[in-house]
Amino acid sequence: MRTIKQGGSLELEVRRSRFVCTLWRASSEAEAARVLAGHRRAHRDASHNCTAYVLGEWGEITKSSDDGEPAGTAGVPMLEVLVRRGLTGTVAVVTRYFGGVKLGAGGLVRAYGQAVAGAVDAVGVVERRPVVTATVRVAHALAGRFLGDLHASGRLPRDVRYGAEVEADVLVPPEEFEAFAAWAAQVTAGRARVAAGVRGYVEVPVE
Repeated sequence: MRTIKQGGSLELEVRRSRFVCTLWRASSEAEAARVLAGHRRAHRDASHNCTAYVLGEWGEITKSSDDGEPAGTAGVPMLEVLVRRGLTGTVAVVTRYFGGVKLGAGGLVRAYGQAVAGAVDAVGVVERRPVVTATVRVAHALAGRFLGDLHASGRLPRDVRYGAEVEADVLVPPEEFEAFAAWAAQVTAGRARVAAGVRGYVEVPVE
C-alpha cells in the first residue's frame, strides 16, 4: 500500500491562473470530508476548489469533484494521477485563482493533473508494509552475543529492555516470523524465547 509521505502543497501558474495543490493523508471518508470542508472555508475567495481522493486499504474508495469547472476537466484528471501513482489514504484539492485567460478543456486537464503530480513529487511517497513485533527474551549472559548477531543480520531492534531478562523487540514481516524465531533459536542454542506481538506497518520511501 502506497501513500504520500506527508501533507504539503505546490503552486503552479498557467497563463496567469494560479493552481495551488494541497495534499493530506486521511484514513476515512469522514476525515477527508473534514479537511476538505476546512480548506474550502479558508479559500472561499478562490475561483474553484476542485477535489479528489483515494482511500481504503486497496484504494477501493474514490471520489472527485470539478467544483464548477467544465465536467471532467479537473477532478477526474486529479484522481487519475493519484490512481496512476498507486496511492491510497490521500486527499488532494487544487485551488484555482482565475487569471483572466481561458485555458480550454485540454488546458484545464493538463493544469489540474500537473498540479497534483507536482505536489506528489514534492511531498514524496512511502510504501506501507505490514510487520509484526517479535519480542525475543534471553538471559543476560546471552544478550551481548545475541544482539551482536541481530545487528549483523541486518535486523535492528526497535527497543531493548533490561530486567530479569533482556527483551528485544524486532519488526519482521508476518510471513517471516517463523523463520526469524527459528533463527533466534539457532543462534542461542535454543535458549531464546520469541513471542509475536502487535501487528502494524512500517513506511519505506519510494524513489
